[in-house]
Amino acid sequence: MTEPPPAPAPASEPSPPLSRYAFLLAASFLGVGVTMPFLPPFLAGKGLGAEAVAQILFAGSLIRFLVSPALGRLADRMGDARLLLMPCAAIAALAVPLFLPAEGFWGVLAVQLLFCAAMAPLSPIGEALALGATRRAGADYGRVRSAGSMAFILGAAGAGGMAAWAGYAAVPWLLAGCYLTAVLAAWALPRPEPGAATSVASAKGGLRSLFALHLLRRPGFGRLVAISALIQGSHAAYYAFSSIHWARAGHAPETIGLLWAEGVLAEVLLFFWARPLLGRLSPRGLMLLAAGAGIIRWTALAMTTELWALVPLQAMHALTFGVQYMGAMRWLSANPPPGEALAAQSLHAAIGTTGAQAISMLLAGWIYARTESGAFLAMGLLCMVALPVAWGWRAGR
Repeated sequence: MTEPPPAPAPASEPSPPLSRYAFLLAASFLGVGVTMPFLPPFLAGKGLGAEAVAQILFAGSLIRFLVSPALGRLADRMGDARLLLMPCAAIAALAVPLFLPAEGFWGVLAVQLLFCAAMAPLSPIGEALALGATRRAGADYGRVRSAGSMAFILGAAGAGGMAAWAGYAAVPWLLAGCYLTAVLAAWALPRPEPGAATSVASAKGGLRSLFALHLLRRPGFGRLVAISALIQGSHAAYYAFSSIHWARAGHAPETIGLLWAEGVLAEVLLFFWARPLLGRLSPRGLMLLAAGAGIIRWTALAMTTELWALVPLQAMHALTFGVQYMGAMRWLSANPPPGEALAAQSLHAAIGTTGAQAISMLLAGWIYARTESGAFLAMGLLCMVALPVAWGWRAGR
């Protein structure tokens, strides 16, 4: 069933400055583009084994899982997300260079917890703000979100070149620059309408629902979170170990960075053309497509590290991540809980993405340390489980 496009904003209301939301998404995902491909090999270069790397990445995901819903709820109550985003981005920028002097598992873990807690709200709150702005303007959210994906490409490709030239020790400094840019992007966001803080602060639940878990009882939302958890969680082995796996197979840092950039370029193209390409598919149909693509992608990734195969497999990121993401955003945009849109987005990101990937990453680390490619096969199994869960999903349950 095709969903109707958002109604255009009345002619008397000015369109929101969507470029400012795109700038925030770009600044947030620039750092993610550096972190995902190159933080794992940076940690491995500090003498940490595969399981230790997975445990540190798991801990970072876990702290994001714990703080993101609470911070999203806090932003709803404050009524001005800038007041939360600016200090969080600044703390992340100050924390990440501490990776350089950190020694041993516990020292690195402490820095990871501080860094991940600070950067946790940037992407989900930025996405929720952009969703609301595009809905009010009757604009295509995918095209605004593509700014984040293009920044991811820049971060991945740029970090790959920098790592080849200066080594992985350059990664923390690149990340510091990314999150300083995020401070500026958050400051540049439009000021909220007068009275916004009062209306948001009076949202139901008060402090008793700080983590917004009551939203899981909303019709359709709990099942959406479960589907997202399975499909997005299946990316854990790729996020944590693909760079290490490909480096062991003999691929240079520049090649690895370009492979990551290629995957996100495919994602950008999908986001940019999402409305004409995916407009006829319901959120449920998008979930089924993503799960099926994940079975193929992760199975094939377990079988080969040949460059000729990795190139088309990376293009499938548009299907495994992009299609599922657009399905989730389409449903969330059509069903925003009154006064709690930022909390709902943060809760979905915390459980459906961050929390699921944290658990999957711990499992993937244990498997990768013993069988390497078997970790990718395990991710394919998650997508197999996602198929019947998505098949039974309806917006009302």
